[in-house]
Amino acid sequence: MITIDFKKLNITPSDKILDIGCGEGRHTIKACQQKDTVCIGADFGFNNLVETKKKLEFHQAINDLRCKTMDLSCMDVTNLPFKKNSLDIVICSEVLEHIPDDKKAISELIRILKPGKFLAISVPRFLPEKICWLLSDEYFNANMGHVRIYKKNTLISAVESFGVTFFSSHYAHSIHSPFWWLKCLVGPGRTDSKLVNLYHKLLVWDLMKKPKLTSFIDKLLNPILGKSLVLYFRKPGG
Repeated sequence: MITIDFKKLNITPSDKILDIGCGEGRHTIKACQQKDTVCIGADFGFNNLVETKKKLEFHQAINDLRCKTMDLSCMDVTNLPFKKNSLDIVICSEVLEHIPDDKKAISELIRILKPGKFLAISVPRFLPEKICWLLSDEYFNANMGHVRIYKKNTLISAVESFGVTFFSSHYAHSIHSPFWWLKCLVGPGRTDSKLVNLYHKLLVWDLMKKPKLTSFIDKLLNPILGKSLVLYFRKPGG
């Protein structure tokens, strides 16, 4: 499930790409499919990196990766082990809502980014996320916990305050919003809800088969129901 639009990042051969908070590797794999890039998948959770490694090995086996080199590493987004102005592309997808000191995390993302290069951030969109919080107290304590809900303009201002320029945005995954509302209604931790499990099968089918109908519905509803807010920034100079 790709949230970031890679076409907006102006990726060129030899670009160094960091996917921080990579989870199980969805954007790391996409980065490794870009020609002659240097890709780093990083996460605070070791188990996530193990899953990412397995998926990368699968894609290697089917000759689906085009990067020059790739690496996986445990990292803390508030204390990144890179020099200032050292990376061309930084991706931070569905991470900041988990971080108590998000200002420190944002400053680190921008510190390591080269002048003239691009930062992509995605977070849960305000309205779908707010509905989840209202439906269930358990929801925002799951998956390491969500500590805040972002409003678009507030987040843009916060990121721009560290010296980058906002240039584009979109919403993603509208068909996922009702799934999470339904899951919150029955209880986020439950695994025996037939309706939730059926919806999950639909989402997996959509992910694997990529049918035109669900893709059309998703794009049509994204401006209204998109689960994720995606923002793009450029660091001046270069």
